[in-house]
Amino acid sequence: MKARISALMDGELERREAAGPLAALCAEGEARDAWRSFHVIGDAMRDTGTLSAGFAARVAARLAQEPTVVVPARLRVERPRAALWTLAAAASLAVVFVSGTVYMMQQDSEGPRGIAAVQPPQAPVKEIAQVPPPETANDYLYAHQGYSPRISLQGVAPYVRTVSGEAVVRKR
Repeated sequence: MKARISALMDGELERREAAGPLAALCAEGEARDAWRSFHVIGDAMRDTGTLSAGFAARVAARLAQEPTVVVPARLRVERPRAALWTLAAAASLAVVFVSGTVYMMQQDSEGPRGIAAVQPPQAPVKEIAQVPPPETANDYLYAHQGYSPRISLQGVAPYVRTVSGEAVVRKR
């Protein structure tokens, strides 16, 4: 039995093989003494300091003096409900403020609406005549592009016209 207890301490037994030595350790006797002496030998080999005499008895006595708590007292956790309501109210007010501001900005940009709004009289729309440029217009624009006003809104457009424009060559 001592060899099996030693193997149990070293973790060399399978679960089903450990049942016998564990049952022997539950009863007082030679197996429990072997268990204690094997632990003392292991502590001496590892140079582990030993506990003072009667240590286990003192711990058992202290545990016996402590009251037994069958059911722990229920911990009551106060949730900050007031803070949650305050945050919800603040979020609601922010949504109302933002949507109202957006609505008012749209109303200001569109002008007055409603039944009483007076529409100005519509002037008759005149069509603007489209006159095609003469064939020599591209040559003229190409030759005089240095004199044309350049503004930042045009960007690359004047250069695109120059690159993509084709000069019309006339035979005389």
